Amino acid sequence: MKILAVIPARAGSKAIPNKNIRSVNGHPMIYYAINNALQSKFITDIIVSTDSYEVKIIAEQMGVKCHWRRPELCEDSVALDAVIYDAVISDNSDFDYVVTMQATSPTLQTSTLDSAIKYAIDNDLDTVISAINAPHLSWRDENGKKVPNYKKRLNRQYLPANYMETGAFLISNRNVVTETSRIGEKLDVYEVSENEAIDVDTFIDLYAVGEILNQKKVAIYVNGNNQRGTGHIYRVLELADEFLSKPDIYFDSNQTDRVLFGKTTHNLIPVNGIVELFEIIKEKQYTIVINDILATSLDYMIGLRSIMPENGKIINFEDEGEGAGQADLVFNALYSEQTGGNVYGGEKYYIAPKMFLMYKPITVKESVGKIFISFGGADPQNYTDRLMNIITKDKYKDKNFVIAIGRAKKNVDALLEFNRYENIEVFYAVKNMPELMSACDVSMTSRGRTAYELAMLGIPPIVLSQNAREEGHGFVCDENGFMYMGTNPSDHMIESTLDMYITMPQSDRKRLQDKLLGNDLKNGRKRVISLIQNL
Repeated sequence: MKILAVIPARAGSKAIPNKNIRSVNGHPMIYYAINNALQSKFITDIIVSTDSYEVKIIAEQMGVKCHWRRPELCEDSVALDAVIYDAVISDNSDFDYVVTMQATSPTLQTSTLDSAIKYAIDNDLDTVISAINAPHLSWRDENGKKVPNYKKRLNRQYLPANYMETGAFLISNRNVVTETSRIGEKLDVYEVSENEAIDVDTFIDLYAVGEILNQKKVAIYVNGNNQRGTGHIYRVLELADEFLSKPDIYFDSNQTDRVLFGKTTHNLIPVNGIVELFEIIKEKQYTIVINDILATSLDYMIGLRSIMPENGKIINFEDEGEGAGQADLVFNALYSEQTGGNVYGGEKYYIAPKMFLMYKPITVKESVGKIFISFGGADPQNYTDRLMNIITKDKYKDKNFVIAIGRAKKNVDALLEFNRYENIEVFYAVKNMPELMSACDVSMTSRGRTAYELAMLGIPPIVLSQNAREEGHGFVCDENGFMYMGTNPSDHMIESTLDMYITMPQSDRKRLQDKLLGNDLKNGRKRVISLIQNL
């Protein structure tokens, strides 16, 4: 079977000058249509119809025929049917099908093109047109009056199908190709994805295809639990929202409970260990793999690199392992002293949660009335329990306490029982943490993600480490406005420090706030995503 692809590409584009030869993601736009035709399993011949010497050179350099279009076929008023027919008859070969491919649809995938051609052949169709199903509430004009194109107003997903041609391809049986038509009686549309549906007609379209063609195929591997903490999971969900695509987020079901991710529409995929993860990554051929699993081993990183495409990139977060040197980027926002080479350390690379970017710092009041307490999602040192035994003492009756406990805490029900005290509010799996924090004057937390959040809001924090790893989190220190107490101080020390903060003069708390707010924590996510995108 002989199948001819005709790619019309004249020189006279007015809305976007030189549209067909503009560079998009490193190639002239017409390159993508020619390349799709060359890579197709079904197309046997290719003709580019043009009046542009630049297009002619590109076509010939890519090894395809170029048919020089007559001036009368280059007018704006000339229908494409005549242009295609002219190219077809310029070749004396007998073709079974003719595929019109627009240079202005560079995001079309070869696999989609081939599926459509096969669909036309298998169903003995005269014509198959690329289309996108785009149901919308729409209106038409009837004698000057606007009339709805629907019977009942419904949400988009419940509206009847509405197929719009995309221009990516039009597949015709050779017998129906004439000077005035390429449409036969046996006709169907072939649905393409939104990303493949763009027909470049404006500069906005041009920008969109540039973003799509430069789009990364991203996988993220993350784990969190009572020992490891849950900050990794929260960070990954924030990071995933920064991509203009939907990353696949993998987690080891032996280490991480799905419930820790909360309610999310991101692609969460459990795996049974590293072997299964590697099998999937090898099959999917991701261009970017992000690890948020703490220390990586050299064997893990070498193995991961070996199954990724040649241009694939690996990004690790909070990686102190021997495998970190094998990554293209390492972000250690909590370890300010680790900087250089492929490592970006310090608070400049902290990924602030979106909700915290919407809140302003608190106003430092004359006296402390409310204290915020939270020790992360797991709290392995049980600081929350110990604080409960302290703040239920009579001397704290005139102070209010807000306690937030995370999804990985084990004795949630027992802690929620403290809500029986009038001055104590205990919240579990908080949805709007900055709202709770912003109502408070001082705070107590562990030396992780929550300390950064409190710093963004300017709430002076007392900080305790949960483990030896947190002891290395250099940003959380006295110099930056924190009261750092180390790991597992005595209850007496905790109580004494709390009393000191409750009675601290307004001026001293304002000085601490100034130190906290002196750090640029809000722009870290921009810096991180920019470095990833520029790899």
